[in-house]
Amino acid sequence: MLSTTYIMKPIAFFASLLLLGNSAYSQYCTTGGPSSTADSNLESLSIVGASGSINFTGCPGVAGVQHHTSETVTLSAGASYSLNVQFGTCGGNFSSVAEVWIDYNGNNVFEASESVLTWSGLPMASPTTYVVTIPANIIAGTHRMRVMQAEQLSLPLDPCASFTWGSVTDFNVTLTGGIDCSSYIGDDRLNARLVPNIPYSENHSSAVCYTSQSDAYNSPDVFYKIVPNGLGAIKVSLCGSTFDTFLSIQDQNGMAIYGNDDAGNCGTASEVEFSTAGHDTLFAVVEGWGLESGDYTIVVTEGSLNLTENAINTIGMHPNPASDIIYFDTKQKGTLQFFSMQGRIVYETILNNDIEVNVSHLPRGMYMITLTDDQQVLQQKLILE
Repeated sequence: MLSTTYIMKPIAFFASLLLLGNSAYSQYCTTGGPSSTADSNLESLSIVGASGSINFTGCPGVAGVQHHTSETVTLSAGASYSLNVQFGTCGGNFSSVAEVWIDYNGNNVFEASESVLTWSGLPMASPTTYVVTIPANIIAGTHRMRVMQAEQLSLPLDPCASFTWGSVTDFNVTLTGGIDCSSYIGDDRLNARLVPNIPYSENHSSAVCYTSQSDAYNSPDVFYKIVPNGLGAIKVSLCGSTFDTFLSIQDQNGMAIYGNDDAGNCGTASEVEFSTAGHDTLFAVVEGWGLESGDYTIVVTEGSLNLTENAINTIGMHPNPASDIIYFDTKQKGTLQFFSMQGRIVYETILNNDIEVNVSHLPRGMYMITLTDDQQVLQQKLILE
């Protein structure tokens, strides 16, 4: 029997989907910055590291995000460095605010905890020296330092913000010491952690060394490669995890075909049981709700779903392609989930003897939909046009 419940946190979940249009997962946001090249601007920045240095001179102004990544400075965990900055102008003297971030954990997101200095006032007449101490628990590797100066905004700044006057400048910094992530495999499908046999279990953590490669949430995720080897159904459980998890099952193309947020039998941890029909290789993706991460236990066992290959291939609905309403051939009960071709759960509803569902609010395109009740999982592709 399928014991999984599919209760999502709708407001926060759909809010996270809205953010997808404004920020890119697994890469630094690059669409913000100033629209004008006049007035406030980072005039200069210099820093000498354990090796290498950065010597930057601004003006004339540059619209958008300026990438000054040709020079790289190496900074060591636990060491302190002098950062010489002149928040100035390429035009008139106007009050502005500024902030600098270093992506210490290498997740390609500039977080509030990674802010190394803030400033406000009229343009500086000469550079000011700030002492920056690199934390001991940084993630080793080459990451970004972002310097933002903006008029008509207030602190703390949004590192992805768009505005009129100011500048956004990115620099490369190579962090050494701290945590070595070379052994933390599983950051994406191409480097997934292998499930060598079933049953399988592992205690692991997503809190360090992992980035967001899955679009469901902007939290770190860990990929596991599962080869069914003749098993008709598999169960993946995260029960006992220390944080609020989200679990999805993806096919070889990265299409999410099953998912679960909160399993009814283990609180905010996730659990999903699914058919393997038609799949030689599958991927279980462990991530957190929202931005959560931490220690978890993953257990992979043989499932007990009573599914047939025919049942997994059809839900029994029409029309397909559809435009606004899909009609079921019989009254249906269960959880209906819509997965986009990018692998996101974009819509979910509970059916209770329903014979139709309105899908007019969904963007046009192709979806994989699943209907799950307490005995079976039905699956079918749907085209909206």
